[in-house]
Amino acid sequence: MNHEWSTSTFLSRLREASRSELLQLGIERNYSPHQSLLQQGDLSRHVLLLTRGVVKVTASSESGDNVLLAVRIAGDLVGEMAAFENLPRSGTVVACNEVTARIIQLHSLETFLAQKPDAMKAVLRMLSARLRWANRRRIDYRSYDAPTRFARVLAELGQAYAQPMPGEGGKRRVLDVTLTQKELASLAGLALPTAEKSLATLTALGLVQCSYRNITICDVPRLLEFAKLGGENPY
Repeated sequence: MNHEWSTSTFLSRLREASRSELLQLGIERNYSPHQSLLQQGDLSRHVLLLTRGVVKVTASSESGDNVLLAVRIAGDLVGEMAAFENLPRSGTVVACNEVTARIIQLHSLETFLAQKPDAMKAVLRMLSARLRWANRRRIDYRSYDAPTRFARVLAELGQAYAQPMPGEGGKRRVLDVTLTQKELASLAGLALPTAEKSLATLTALGLVQCSYRNITICDVPRLLEFAKLGGENPY
């Protein structure tokens, strides 16, 4: 495992030789903050391997509502659903900051996966983790109150993407991705006013702190306990 890549990502699950080969495929491209990498409804068949930065995956409903589906970081693969299924893009991928990605055509990826069993296994694990996330949100909707559901989303985002603060022993972590309360509400399946109240509850309990740019998890073990997640990690 190459510790340059977060352990939640696709690249971290590859053997070093496979990872090096994959990082040579396709064409490298840089994206500016707020620039779209992929567009919902597009018929393109390539995938993107993120090598720097953070992106948001969003989708627009027929009513015009924009919903945050996921956050992806360097080391993640995006755009694989449309490529593998030969269907239009189900979401839009937007750069949160300066992003670099490798544009890999489907035939190149399929050839690579056929020759690298560890990479095929990593793809299956990645897809399983993303399905588990979606299933968990459906279960949460029927099983927990709003503050707990909101806490579960923050805790899982924190486990996968937050950076530990120096000298805190991993207890305090910063989710340094700019997410609006509306976007967090959509991840938790909550109406915006309900999400705002839930965030206020978690803040009053000293579990999180919010600023314009990021969210700080003040006490990871306590947040996990409140969220009824224990030590489990969905990734």
